[in-house]
Amino acid sequence: MARLGAIFMVSGSLTLIAQPASARDLVAFASAPAGAIVIRNHERALYFTLGGGRAIRYPIAIGRQAKQWVGSTVVERKVPFPVWQPPAVVRADSPNLPALVPPGPKNPLGTRALVLGRAEYAIHGTNAPQSIGREASYGCIRMFNPDVEDLFQRVSVGTPVYVVN
Repeated sequence: MARLGAIFMVSGSLTLIAQPASARDLVAFASAPAGAIVIRNHERALYFTLGGGRAIRYPIAIGRQAKQWVGSTVVERKVPFPVWQPPAVVRADSPNLPALVPPGPKNPLGTRALVLGRAEYAIHGTNAPQSIGREASYGCIRMFNPDVEDLFQRVSVGTPVYVVN
C-alpha cells in the first residue's frame, strides 16, 4: 500500500515523518444495499457498500468500552473543516479544554465530519491517527483524514448507517 510522508527541515537536517496516505481496501461485501455505511465494531472497520457484492473498507477507531453503541441512523449533516465544541461529557473529564476548537491540526474532528442522527455522534477525521484501530473515543467513529475525505465525497445526507458489534 502506498504511504505518504512529510519532510521537514529540523536544525539543518532533513527528517521524514511517515503518515499513511490511506488504509482503505476494496473487499467483497454482500450484506447491505449499495450506498450504505456499515460499521463493525469488533473489526474496527467501516464499510461503504458499492453494490455488486463489493464495499470499500476503512480502518476506524471506535468508542471506549462504556461508550460503544449499536443501532441504525443516518448521515444528518456533512461538515467540511468542522469546528469542535467539546460535549459536556468530554468537558467533565477535561475541564481545561477550550469552549471551541477551530479547524486545523489541533482539531480532534480532523478535516471532515459526517454528523449522525444520534445525539453528539459523528464519523470524523482525527488529529490522533495513532488511535485508529483502537477503542479511543466517547462514541464517535474516527478515521484517517484522507479516508474520511474519500468517504465524505461518496455519501449524501440521508445515507443509512448501521453499527453492529
